[in-house]
Amino acid sequence: MLHLMATLRKLPQEKRSSAVLAGDTPAAAAPVAADDPRAAAFFDCDNTIVQGAAIFYIGRGLYKRKFFSHRELVRFAWQQTYFRLHGAEHAGHMADAKESALSIVQGHRVAELEQICEEIFEEYMAEKIWPGTRALVRMHLEAGQRVWLVTAAPQEAARVIAARLGMTGALGTVAEAIGGVYTGRLVGEPLHGPAKAEAVQALAAKEGLDLARCAAYSDSSNDIPMLSLVGYPYVINPDAGLRRHAREQGWRVRDFRTGRKAARVGIPAAAGLGAAAGGAAAAMAIYRNRRR
Repeated sequence: MLHLMATLRKLPQEKRSSAVLAGDTPAAAAPVAADDPRAAAFFDCDNTIVQGAAIFYIGRGLYKRKFFSHRELVRFAWQQTYFRLHGAEHAGHMADAKESALSIVQGHRVAELEQICEEIFEEYMAEKIWPGTRALVRMHLEAGQRVWLVTAAPQEAARVIAARLGMTGALGTVAEAIGGVYTGRLVGEPLHGPAKAEAVQALAAKEGLDLARCAAYSDSSNDIPMLSLVGYPYVINPDAGLRRHAREQGWRVRDFRTGRKAARVGIPAAAGLGAAAGGAAAAMAIYRNRRR
């Protein structure tokens, strides 16, 4: 990666994009024209940057801190199991996770959750960052481009993940707070699907970005609206729907779920939840029975 970037810096500006596209990098290469003030990159979070879904790691961390019951943890375990087995976001499960999270944090202070998100990142998410995607983030940053995380995960968690990866900033789902205390309601809609694309458009207008010069990365067919906005859409660890769409559109695809790593990713993260392991096993049994 360092060799690639050194080579790019020596190339004339007009040759840099094609060189990166042809380069043999550990990740899906993207155009990285250096110091272009109107170019940026937008990254989805779940299964694009982090293996699995950030909201479920947050649920695991909050359970550890006794924010909710064992029964609710089993529900989180099932949701995470479904996510891993299917490799995609199911709208109903994501909505259920949103409602669960809002009810759990209601009445708690914003500063408290911000600190907990810092701790949860270190406990569960730091080792779940895809190295290839981390390299992509670094490549854009080293080219002098701005990089944003855009996710349906809570804004508090999104900021932590973005900061730890050195990103410019983050857009996430915003939970309402009055007087520094969560009300249990959202501000606007979850940053998911079309809402994510609208947020990227608004950010681009605010920052003076030219979306035709920008890149976007995601694993989910739910993010086709965001990917379609930019001049350089890239598909990472795609679900079946996005893989088909990428093939039709000629979008670049990179899957980091290969070899032994793929086998490990296939095991639900919920299986490591200790007391909830039985719940995850039951969820897998239910899934197998439905498949028969």
